[in-house]
Amino acid sequence: MQQLLEELRRRHQQAAAIAYPSTSSVNDFANNFINWLFPEYQGKVMPDLVLLEEYAHMLQNELQHLLQPMQPQLPAEAAKLSQQFMAQAPDIYDALNKDAEALLQGDPAATCLYEVIRAYPGFYAIAFYRIAHALHKLNIPLLPRMITEQAHSRTGIDIHPSAVIAPYFCMDHGTGIVIGETTEIGAHVKLYQGVTLGALSVDKDMARSKRHPTIEDHVVIYAGATILGGDTVVGHHSIIGGNVWLIKSTEPFSRIYYKADGSMNTVNV
Repeated sequence: MQQLLEELRRRHQQAAAIAYPSTSSVNDFANNFINWLFPEYQGKVMPDLVLLEEYAHMLQNELQHLLQPMQPQLPAEAAKLSQQFMAQAPDIYDALNKDAEALLQGDPAATCLYEVIRAYPGFYAIAFYRIAHALHKLNIPLLPRMITEQAHSRTGIDIHPSAVIAPYFCMDHGTGIVIGETTEIGAHVKLYQGVTLGALSVDKDMARSKRHPTIEDHVVIYAGATILGGDTVVGHHSIIGGNVWLIKSTEPFSRIYYKADGSMNTVNV
């Protein structure tokens, strides 16, 4: 027991030297940011320009407060990084509006944008991803992953904050979707539940290489499909059928699906 206690003491000392904020405070910031952009999200409304501007300053100060204990690990001053993040708010808002519209148009069961923003796991997951990605672009460590993991735990949708996802992104149902670190997804892409955009190899020495696929514009990928590899490109306007296992590129306008006998069929339109 004494040996364990000594080991734990060293571990706690090491943790104290890297003062990252609590998971709950990071999640609170992400939720507050989304609610500022979309009052439908939590129903907390601020129908006044002054209040909205004050809330923006509060969010910037909140992020700065989260970052300050991490200053030795940051690429710039916490105050500057907080300001740079808030400067990305118009782009985040624009992309999420387009994502919400894609969800509304892509799901016949969706009745209105309010429902999509308030209740759809796909919107929750992409909103948290877009916040995390904005932080990732500023080279802020750990916080982006903490934010996407909150969405992962709530929705079952696992999106790495480094992935690049264009607007009008629709995840129908969403549970079990995995989008790896170096994935690139074009505009107007729709994924169903259980889709994996992953790597062919998990060797650690490939950490800085392109390991995950590229999905071009206007692609639909049905439930359970697995698409692997950094050299794999799914051409624009393609449809990938359910449970397809794909490790090579497809031409634009391809239709790929399994036939009844278990063989895979490719149709280039």
